[in-house]
Amino acid sequence: MLRKFTDYLIITLKGIAMGAADVVPGVSGGTIAFISGIYEELIESIDNLSFNVFKVWKREGFKTAWASINGTFLLALFSGIAISILSLAKLIKWLLHNEPILLWSFFFGLVLASILFIGKQIKNWSVTTILAIVITSILSYYITLAEPFASPDSAMYLLFCGFIAIIAMILPGVSGAFILLILGAYETAINTVNNLIEGLTTGNMDMFKDALLNFVLLGVGAIIGLKVFSKALNWMFKHKKNLTLAILTGFMIGSLNKIWPWKEVLKTRINSEGIEVTLLDKSILPNSYVGDAQLTLAMVCIAIGFATILILERLGQKKPQV
Repeated sequence: MLRKFTDYLIITLKGIAMGAADVVPGVSGGTIAFISGIYEELIESIDNLSFNVFKVWKREGFKTAWASINGTFLLALFSGIAISILSLAKLIKWLLHNEPILLWSFFFGLVLASILFIGKQIKNWSVTTILAIVITSILSYYITLAEPFASPDSAMYLLFCGFIAIIAMILPGVSGAFILLILGAYETAINTVNNLIEGLTTGNMDMFKDALLNFVLLGVGAIIGLKVFSKALNWMFKHKKNLTLAILTGFMIGSLNKIWPWKEVLKTRINSEGIEVTLLDKSILPNSYVGDAQLTLAMVCIAIGFATILILERLGQKKPQV
C-alpha cells in the first residue's frame, strides 16, 4: 500500500520527536525511531543512498531514482528532525538551566518505557543475549561516568565529532548529544544552531558565517558517519536481530544513570557565556538532593514520558509499505 500525505505527515511528526530527543544528552533519536516503527526502514533507506542514484536518474528518470532511495520518506523524516532541532535548541537550553529535574524526569520515563518496548522485541532468549545485555549495560553505565573534556577549535575535530555523534544518534539507547558532551563539543553544537538562527534573523553576518562553518563541518562528519555505520546496522538487523536488540537494550539500561533527575554536582566550569555550568556530577536519591527535589512534579513528568512511548508505539503499529 502506497503512503498518503497523512502518512508522511506522521513521519514528519516522528522526525520532530527524534530531533527533540537528539538535542538532549542521554536520550537517543534512534530510540524514538525504533519505538515508532520506522527504525529498520530508516537504516535501510540510508544504506541505499549512493552515487548510483545519479545513474538511475540518467537512465530511468528522476521519479524512479527518487523512489529507489525512498526519498519522500527521508525528506519527511529529516525535515521533522531539522524543524525540531532548529526550533527547540533555545528551549532545551533554557530547560536544562532552569528546570533540569523536570526535563530529565520526562526523558527518564521515556527511556524507561523504551527499554521495556525494545526488550520485548527479543524473541529468542539465550546465554548470548543475556550476556550482551549485561556487558553493554555495564559499558554504557561507565560511559555515563566519563568526564567531558574540552574541544579543540579545529575543523578536523568538529568533523570527527559529527561522525561519532550521528552514529550514536541513530543507535537506540546511545545519545549523540551525550557523546558530544563527552567530546566537549555539545555546547559548540547547541551554540552553532542558536547562532545560525540569530545571525540570520539579526543580520549579523559574522556570527552567521562562523556558525555556518561549524554547522557544515558537523554536518559533513554526520553524513559520512551515517553512510558508514548504516551498512553495519542494516546487516545486523537482517542477520543478528536478537543479538542487536539485546545490545541496544543494554545500552539503554546503562544510560539511565546519565538521565537520572537528581544529581550532586562534583565539578563545574565556566562556559563561553560566562555562566557556571556542571562539568561532572553523580546520581543521588531525591531525599539527598540539596534544594527542592520537586518529587511530585518529577513523578508526573516521568509518567508523561512513559505515556509518550505508549502513544508512539501505537502510532508505529501500522506501517504502510512503500
